Amino acid sequence: MKSRNGFLITVEGCEGCGKSTQSKLLERYLQKKGLKVVLTREPGGSVVAEQVRNILLNPKSKLSPICELMLYESARAQHVEEIIKPNLQKGYVVICDRFTDSTIAYQGYARKIDIKIIEKLNDIATSLIKPDLTIYLDIKPHIGIKKAKSISTKDSFKDGDRIERENMTFHNAVRKGFIALAKKFPERIKKVKTNSVIEKTQFLVNTEIDKFFTKKKIYV
Repeated sequence: MKSRNGFLITVEGCEGCGKSTQSKLLERYLQKKGLKVVLTREPGGSVVAEQVRNILLNPKSKLSPICELMLYESARAQHVEEIIKPNLQKGYVVICDRFTDSTIAYQGYARKIDIKIIEKLNDIATSLIKPDLTIYLDIKPHIGIKKAKSISTKDSFKDGDRIERENMTFHNAVRKGFIALAKKFPERIKKVKTNSVIEKTQFLVNTEIDKFFTKKKIYV
């Protein structure tokens, strides 16, 4: 991978944890600090990757676990090449709503695909780009799913998208995966307990962000 000057911040979590909301709030917060920011998401971010996203989330898509994994990785490869890598090289802070940790949690812990295989595919798809900081928004799955299905977005499907429709055993395994990753990479992954009041969660997120950028001497 070529050298880069920007920072990659990823926001992770189970369904309904508030990633999209907190990612947008974080974008505004960092812009007010005078930083150049790009907000993107996975799966998606680029034209091709957004088309793959539609396949992955559509309840009518009947995908095997391996097919699902490869679609996520192919979308990621295009997304990294078109959006993430160029902006990091230009010195931007790239905020990504989901990234490689989601693949390990969902396809590894929940779908039971060999995590070493997923890690290898992640490395290939990202050109070895790693997040500098990850905010993990923790929420109990049964609460998150109820919340996710009540939110109307352009991705919304009646009764939830393909992933939201999975059973609670699946979603509990996803959360287990995120918690395991947070314990494995405590310097990178910061666990934030979500709160029903958006502003309270935002405060906790901003606290972790401030610690990170102060440590990097970007702002004090």
